[in-house]
Amino acid sequence: MERKIEVTNKSVFELITKTTEYLQPNPASRAKLGMLNTVSKIRGQVKTTGYPQTEGLLGDCMLRYGRELGEESTFGAALVDIGEAMKQMADIKDALDINVKQNFIDPFQTLQDKDLKEIVHHLKKLEGRRLDFDYKKKRQGKIPDEEIKQAVEKFEESKELAERSMFNFLENDVEQVSQLSALIEAALDYHRQSLEILEELNSKIQNRISTASSRPKKEFKPKSIMSSLETSENTQHNGLSHTSSVKTTEIESHMDQPCCRSLYDFEPENEGELGFKEGDIIILTNQIDENWYEGMINGESGFFPINYVEVLVPLPQ
Repeated sequence: MERKIEVTNKSVFELITKTTEYLQPNPASRAKLGMLNTVSKIRGQVKTTGYPQTEGLLGDCMLRYGRELGEESTFGAALVDIGEAMKQMADIKDALDINVKQNFIDPFQTLQDKDLKEIVHHLKKLEGRRLDFDYKKKRQGKIPDEEIKQAVEKFEESKELAERSMFNFLENDVEQVSQLSALIEAALDYHRQSLEILEELNSKIQNRISTASSRPKKEFKPKSIMSSLETSENTQHNGLSHTSSVKTTEIESHMDQPCCRSLYDFEPENEGELGFKEGDIIILTNQIDENWYEGMINGESGFFPINYVEVLVPLPQ
């Protein structure tokens, strides 16, 4: 029985770890998520940030470029269709995470923290009393018989308690099978819903292919090169002048406080992150750690990576 308890204890620990990795496979994202949720707790925020599902990230990418291409583009419209489906799949993946945590990971964690921990405690106590009994038995004749008798009684008491707790636990291992069943049911529900979304999406994409194939071809009408150049030059001149003026004014207005200029576009992936475009000026409010700043832009605050920006006025030490 003791061997089975030892194996069960190890298996429960490994199952909790591996199931978490199955649901959230990216270790960097898990670490980042943990940091954001810790900051939320420090701030007293109840709502926590969710894991960035890969389906959601792919969906965001497809939606962004699909909308840029526009509905008149068959490719763009198809990207929007698939992007929306991917976002739906990310939502049901979030539901899978919650379901598995509540009905599988949490019960197993309780099992380890309570039942198995109690059995391990009984076994350690039994081992201590066994050693005490062996020691006193070797000194028989040198110590009072009453001490040996008490050591025997305590050893037998601990032995019965440990064996009974192990027996009861192993006899009720169907409870662990029920929790495994909850894991399978959650996965089955996720894949069933994913199948429905993908089947509907496939039908929609096939319809778009049929419609595009039967559409009459448009005729190409070339534009005058000179008129295109004139339009381009006017646009560039006006745009450059206006942009330069705006950027100069914006930088000057922020130089009296800690601030930085963004080197690249940053698209938020999690709640609490701050999005910006290349060249934006961001007010710095705090440095979270060696990788993340906290700042404000256009009245919004949030976190962003340090390597995405160039500091203009540093934070006070």
